[in-house]
Amino acid sequence: MELSLYQYSLCISLPLMLFFGFHMLLGHTPEKKVFSNFLLSRRLMGIALLVLAANYSVHLFYGVRFKDVNATILMNLTTYCLTYWLFSSALMTLLNNRYITKMRFLRHIIMWLVYALLAHLLLFLPAGSGLLTGGMIALAAWLIIYGVWLSVRLLKTYTRATRMFKETHSDDIGAYIQWLSIFTYWAIIYGVGCGLLTFLPDKYVFLWILSSIPFYIYLYCSYQNYILFHERVENALTEDYAAAEGHAEGPVTGIPDEDSPTYHSHIVKYIEEWIANEGFRQPGITLNDLSQQLLTNRTYLSEYINKVYHMSFRDWITDLRIEYAKRQLQQRPEMTIQEISDASGFLSVSHFSRTFSAKEGCSPARWRDSLQKK
Repeated sequence: MELSLYQYSLCISLPLMLFFGFHMLLGHTPEKKVFSNFLLSRRLMGIALLVLAANYSVHLFYGVRFKDVNATILMNLTTYCLTYWLFSSALMTLLNNRYITKMRFLRHIIMWLVYALLAHLLLFLPAGSGLLTGGMIALAAWLIIYGVWLSVRLLKTYTRATRMFKETHSDDIGAYIQWLSIFTYWAIIYGVGCGLLTFLPDKYVFLWILSSIPFYIYLYCSYQNYILFHERVENALTEDYAAAEGHAEGPVTGIPDEDSPTYHSHIVKYIEEWIANEGFRQPGITLNDLSQQLLTNRTYLSEYINKVYHMSFRDWITDLRIEYAKRQLQQRPEMTIQEISDASGFLSVSHFSRTFSAKEGCSPARWRDSLQKK
């Protein structure tokens, strides 16, 4: 066993884990009610990191790997089983502020206690027996399946949230939570890897320790950065989930019923007037804002846009803004790209340039230059 590599890897990773864990558990957050959800998520993640730090401490200070390899493997698997749920719950809480319930908490804790009990019972089997080996492989398989199941559920929730943002917000709110998707895919790879790496021969076990460092650095930095965007994402989620549950305002009285033929002409007229008045230039406009302006129901308006324009609300607004920007680029050569971006309703010139390039195949400046050369 290359003790130096093993010990040095623990000495590098353990202080980082302790710092990340305590900072996420005790770190300051803005004193606003909207951040209560973020605070719960970060505390759950902090607990998960401290649980892993405790596991690393046992490895470093007690050298359990040298005393009983089988006991070490079972300890690792039991630790991962608990932290998998903590990681998943922390991220799910960011997407659903009602995810943590007493029943769900008890169900997962009981499952973990059963897992830990089975792992403990395996220690009473003779070392090197086929039953012990088979039991550890079964627990590792259970852990991997459990981790993948939690990850798939999280990814489905993330996909549902980003799809909802696309249908209801003109700005790309989903970009603010993209790190959740990246981290989850990374967690699947790393989590499955942990289940396998813990069986590595002694001389390679330091790889299991070192592999965690970039993973947790990314997690910590993502949480720190997300503080800047959480309030906007949380408000968007609250509004959209409330509407999905039927709490949003219905159609304003005094207009035709949605099933009547005159309703369709009514909504067409209002949308055409809104486009002619360049209402799409309003920064941050949402489906709810537009439905109120057009005196209609947001659900019907979303369905209408999807059916008539064959695109989501955000794509529709973006197309209108890009077409407006192109007219300004062509007709107003004295305007800067920044001024055109602001006038078109984009929240930043970088987002405008990126969106314009994706649609037209070149930057706004190059598109303007190509017009002048013709």
